[in-house]
Amino acid sequence: MFSFIKKKLGLGGSPAPADPSAALPPEASPAPIAVPVSAPASVAATTPVVAPKAPLAVQPAPAPIPPAPEPVVERRSWMDKLKSGLRKTSSSISQVFTGTQIDDALYEELEAALLMADAGVAATEHLLADLKRRVKDAKASNPAAVKVLLIEAITDLLRPLEKSLAVGQHTPTVMMVAGVNGAGKTTTIGKLTRHLSDSNQRVLLAAADTFRAAAREQLLVWADRNRVDIVSQENGDPAAVTFDAVQAGRARGCDVVIADTAGRLATQLHLMDELRKVKRVIGKAMEGAPHEVLLVVDGNTGQNALSQVKAFDEALGLTGLVVTKLDGTAKGGVLAAIALWSRGRPGGAVPVYFVGVGEKLEDLQTFNAREFAQALLT
Repeated sequence: MFSFIKKKLGLGGSPAPADPSAALPPEASPAPIAVPVSAPASVAATTPVVAPKAPLAVQPAPAPIPPAPEPVVERRSWMDKLKSGLRKTSSSISQVFTGTQIDDALYEELEAALLMADAGVAATEHLLADLKRRVKDAKASNPAAVKVLLIEAITDLLRPLEKSLAVGQHTPTVMMVAGVNGAGKTTTIGKLTRHLSDSNQRVLLAAADTFRAAAREQLLVWADRNRVDIVSQENGDPAAVTFDAVQAGRARGCDVVIADTAGRLATQLHLMDELRKVKRVIGKAMEGAPHEVLLVVDGNTGQNALSQVKAFDEALGLTGLVVTKLDGTAKGGVLAAIALWSRGRPGGAVPVYFVGVGEKLEDLQTFNAREFAQALLT
């Protein structure tokens, strides 16, 4: 059974107070843990979504119900979906290795295939130089062997992006989630909330996307399905919503607070300034927060995804990525471009915590460099 987030030992700290209004316990520093998750069963909403009557009201979660049993989802099944989603890339690259000779023509065809896969010029040049060195060192004599060496080269390039999302070092762990409209940001938050909740993590959501129509209602539905609390305000100020959510999370002893922020284009500078304000206000509500600043990226956007990562990182200082929609026409090579850019980033690589290959809860899984490299070429 694949663990959604690898567990780390050393959980500590005092339990949360039973009374939601009780004062916070003294500051503690429990060892960080990563939450193991199994594929959950769907739980349908049992109560209608009703807007809060008072501003910034915290809507209580319904009483928890035991989930219905569901068959275990194997990692291999998810890998099949990933390979299917990246088939457009894998088929074009694999054709390069159908010949019988290792010559300049092979490398030229491979260069074109990598560029078509949205790897970008810099990452393509890096991979080709690394591959030629490996071919020489291994004394490879046929294209099939070169393909295996390319998988190794891509794996090594992507490996710095591997990292498990950990919670527990802070109480609560505050996550700020950003992304352009249409990237799947709110849906990703809903999936992550379910996985955390099923791992006995008490989650509080902040509906800070007050600009997009129906964004608040969409998050309310996810909160109801996941049976978690949510802080929301119709047509309210995003910074005020997040401030109240962090304060409520601390008072209630929540493990995680997730803020859904409004979708932004990197070129909308005034809107990016609003995101900076939200981050500053979160820091006022809790020193050191947000502890995670996640960017959700649509895997179909190609090199534009790299532009988004650079812009949001400059504005917010990203701590992690979630790459979604790798189940359609996604080319996938842009992760190589992101990995190469991360090598020169002053703060180190921006990890890819999760990749998504569909709409189901189990379709959001942890990123593995070797699995991704194999899916790109097989």
